[in-house]
Amino acid sequence: MQREGLWAIILAEMTPIHQSPDPASRTAHVPDGCRVYAIGDIHGRADLLRRLHLQIMEDAANAASLRKVVVYVGDYVDRGPESATVINMLINEPLEGFEVHHLKGNHEGMMIDFLETGEGDMWMMNGAKDTLASYGLDVLDLRPFQSDFNGLSGVLEKALPDNHRAFLDGLELFYLEGDYIFAHAGLKPGVALEDQSERDITWIRDEFTETDADFGAIVVHGHTIRDQPQIRPNRIGIDTGAWHSNHLTALVLETDTRRFLQT
Repeated sequence: MQREGLWAIILAEMTPIHQSPDPASRTAHVPDGCRVYAIGDIHGRADLLRRLHLQIMEDAANAASLRKVVVYVGDYVDRGPESATVINMLINEPLEGFEVHHLKGNHEGMMIDFLETGEGDMWMMNGAKDTLASYGLDVLDLRPFQSDFNGLSGVLEKALPDNHRAFLDGLELFYLEGDYIFAHAGLKPGVALEDQSERDITWIRDEFTETDADFGAIVVHGHTIRDQPQIRPNRIGIDTGAWHSNHLTALVLETDTRRFLQT
């Protein structure tokens, strides 16, 4: 799709993107009577999340009799300007009538590690300042904290609402529905689902995206940015770089069909 077409989608806001499934994976199903919406990496873009929620509610208006499920594949924080607002929306403004599953992304993992251990080097290189600022901690110069991230961790702990900490602690690693597995980054080839490590589920990249391994189900994931949703016989990638592209994507699954909504 040309860039002009994408901007037309942004302006229209409520226009769904339709994309034909890969022929090799057309037999995948979700249970009859169910519609699943899987939302890609949000990264502090509360404005796009609001828009996509409106699109989903409009799309689901004809599905009153269906069981409706929404799966967020993780990376709610960092890089965009409103990480705290995104988490607040997910806690306090759930989609009415939907079963909700919030998965854990590597960015939530880094934030939790920082809160629990004070280890911050990796997080600081990956958008932590944006998240800190969203909680009222506008740390323009991190150098004074380089030898004592524990001090900054304690400040964030005090600024973090209790329900936000509970949200982070309650994130799921994966979710199963029909012939689909939802995970933030992907799965390690050759490893049973129950034996997958949290590190791989939230961080894996090329070893997963470059394999044609059969995972027993199609893996729906974020983490690896592409200009458009990426459909492969064993996986569907839905991270379209919302924090900088303005395109937050949702995959819609019903029986053996799939389509996309996008801001």
